[in-house]
Amino acid sequence: MSLRNNHTGDNEPKTTSQSYDDAEKGIYEASQQSLPVIPTPPSPVYSLDEKAVVQQVETVQPTPVTSPIHEGITPSSSTPVLTLASRNPPPSPTSDDLKKPQGKPPTKPKRKVSRWILFQLWYNTYRKFFTIVVSLNLIGILLAAIGKFEYAEKHLGALVLGNLLMAILMRNELFLRFLYIISIYGLRSWAPLWLKLAVTSILQHVGGIHSGCALSGACWLLFKIVDILVHHAKQHPSVIATGIITNVLVVISILSAFPWVRNNHHNVFEGHHRLIGWLGLATTWIFVVLGNAYDLKLGEWRLDAHSLISTQELWFAVFMTIFVLIPWITLREVPVEVEIPSPKVAILKFQRGMQQGLLARISRTSIMEYHAFGIISEGRKSRCHYLICGVQGDFTKSLVDNPPKTVWTRELKFAGVGHASAMFKRGIRVCTGTGIGAALSTCIQSPNWFLIWIGSDQEKTFGPTISGLIHNNIEPERMILWDTKKRGGRPDSVQLLKDVWHSFGAEVIFITSNKAGNDEMMQGCLEAGLHAFGTLWDF
Repeated sequence: MSLRNNHTGDNEPKTTSQSYDDAEKGIYEASQQSLPVIPTPPSPVYSLDEKAVVQQVETVQPTPVTSPIHEGITPSSSTPVLTLASRNPPPSPTSDDLKKPQGKPPTKPKRKVSRWILFQLWYNTYRKFFTIVVSLNLIGILLAAIGKFEYAEKHLGALVLGNLLMAILMRNELFLRFLYIISIYGLRSWAPLWLKLAVTSILQHVGGIHSGCALSGACWLLFKIVDILVHHAKQHPSVIATGIITNVLVVISILSAFPWVRNNHHNVFEGHHRLIGWLGLATTWIFVVLGNAYDLKLGEWRLDAHSLISTQELWFAVFMTIFVLIPWITLREVPVEVEIPSPKVAILKFQRGMQQGLLARISRTSIMEYHAFGIISEGRKSRCHYLICGVQGDFTKSLVDNPPKTVWTRELKFAGVGHASAMFKRGIRVCTGTGIGAALSTCIQSPNWFLIWIGSDQEKTFGPTISGLIHNNIEPERMILWDTKKRGGRPDSVQLLKDVWHSFGAEVIFITSNKAGNDEMMQGCLEAGLHAFGTLWDF
């Protein structure tokens, strides 16, 4: 259930398998791309120490454990044990065997997926929200154009600003954290699974409302300007001028957020969407004040503060400004310790603990070039938290080549879809490469989540800090670490998810992977009837 990728953080174009340094993205490292794929035998479960590959899993019904507030504590008494039984197991490979050339394994046949499955994944909740919002507004514009929408005739500006306010809310850290809190604490204890899944899908894809309302607001604004120009004889030239300027700025801000611009020219997107968006907000204020201060009937200015305060347009503009400013009020320059375990990765360490499922946006400057990464923390009472930054472009490469002493970040963190994991009783968190940054906190802070991490030479690439966080907080029977370099290729990820789903008693899967890996797992899960939420590419 994902749409597009952004916040890659650099100007250079990126291939599909490279756009993964967002918080909700994983990567397969370059060395992994050339590795062959090993077909997995039916229904295997792979042990952590890589010494046994077993053919049957004897499912043990787990003891339900509710962890209402994740504090990074993993009680051993609450951990289910997966009993492994073997029927004629193949001989365990030794380290010498792994070093021997095995020849090129047979190529894994491409999974055939029905068009219905592909359509369901394409027309996800994001696109449904976008379709509904834009359709309703277009109907409203059509009714207003033929004189059948009385409210639009009197409050055309309110329809413009109302849509823009909603677009801002759907990207506001405070408002989204509020939605997650209401959903988690309101549904966790009593709601049926289908309702939790529906709410999680809504929370993940509120970007569809953001995009739909922004585009609709621009359409209403264009309609308003046309209406002003039609009646230009009655309007003051300053009102017409500010209206046209506001329209141009808002349209540029919206166009800069189109997927192609976001994915291929991130800094262009950020500069235009943010800075021109702020300038558009300022001209909106001028447009609203002038438009309400000029009396069309009398053809003169009225300096009546009461009439201005009582207008809907003013209060829409007030709340737009407040919600734009809130995240920036929490902006701080904070000290950071940078660990570089390999040329591919930088591990950033910050003070204070965090809840699971949150994202941090960081930059070397206070205004521009912010990039989102998943937060790793042992809990809110922990003394520190970490970010894993995979080297993919100019910004992340600079973290390795020239490690900073301080970075800018907002103290108010953004909630990713992983934050909704607290709603579910048991689940699987599967990730590839640097996607461990978005996935690990969930499995550390809750004993009810199973970790599957697929990557190349993980311990060497990500270093002792990440390895220690995993092995010190997650029991061996609650994780599978698949090293593609040692095992000679990727697993059949869909079959692996099926096996863990049944053995662990999961009710949901959260996926953090690259585009190819995400598509493969999402298609397989939907086909198998497993409830899964894929990588989010819409920050």
